[in-house]
Amino acid sequence: MKEKIREFIFEDLIFVAEPEKFSDDDDLLEAGLDSMGIMRLIMFVEEQFTVTLPDSEIDPDNVRSFNTLEQWILQHK
Repeated sequence: MKEKIREFIFEDLIFVAEPEKFSDDDDLLEAGLDSMGIMRLIMFVEEQFTVTLPDSEIDPDNVRSFNTLEQWILQHK
């Protein structure tokens, strides 16, 4: 799951010079993930992993890192 998400984020949403050095706990928001990127990411996740992430839970803290995003997704699988 994380690998697909990493690929999407680094190819479509933010530029990181060395994505392989970006850890699962590094801050995606500090790296450049903005509100439009968050919405695109949520749509990608919902489509790829057949999950519905509630609008009421859309919060920067749920997408701050790969680990927090994964936890959020797994709560709704």
